[in-house]
Amino acid sequence: MLQLNGQAAIVTGGTHGIGRAIARALVGAGANVTIAARTPGDVERVAAELTALGPGTARGETADVSRYDDCRRLVGAAIRAFGRLDVLVNNAGVGLFKPVADMEPDDWDRVIRTNLDSLFYCSHEAIPHLRRAGAGWIINIGSLAGKNAFPGGAAYNASKFGVIGFSEALMQEVRHDGIRVSYIMPGSVATDFGGGSGTGDAWKIQPEDIAEIVVDLLAFPGRTLPSRIEVRPSMPPRKP
Repeated sequence: MLQLNGQAAIVTGGTHGIGRAIARALVGAGANVTIAARTPGDVERVAAELTALGPGTARGETADVSRYDDCRRLVGAAIRAFGRLDVLVNNAGVGLFKPVADMEPDDWDRVIRTNLDSLFYCSHEAIPHLRRAGAGWIINIGSLAGKNAFPGGAAYNASKFGVIGFSEALMQEVRHDGIRVSYIMPGSVATDFGGGSGTGDAWKIQPEDIAEIVVDLLAFPGRTLPSRIEVRPSMPPRKP
């Protein structure tokens, strides 16, 4: 079993769905995890819940990662709390699905800033600390929507296509610093993202499945980099 005792991680969007499952898995492996989200009550509650489960610890940081100043504060607070940074998981995301003609500019900005700009902001702040350590991971949570466009998904598709380009370029920039960059592209996941989950979601990928992939990545030998991982439900409903 992977042991991350003494290591420190940041997980954005860490209070619900995939982000919470990832944070739980990292704490379960012994890591000290800073979870970030926009609602103070949520980050405090989830951090306390995860710490109680242990064996690692969790702390919450209120941050809107679509804002650069919040990302700078987030990374700085994590470093002050734990003295190091080993893993950054860029997970925060929003989904607004409207035709381009019906989408307000503020909707577009919210999707792009949260789903794409945040990766730059958080990575930009994290890289100097990872470089000083001589090792580390940046794991970006993308989507199969990053290669499969669909009507009504212009903003979401653009943001997730961007995750691929950003991740591929960053991977090449920092690999010789000992920093590995991977991105995970899930299909349908059973979360409340984009409209809710329910009893009919049993066929979907579970958040814990993505968390297991993250833990598996961290266990890979240093000589190996699985840079892109696509994940699909194994048995989706048959199409009529």
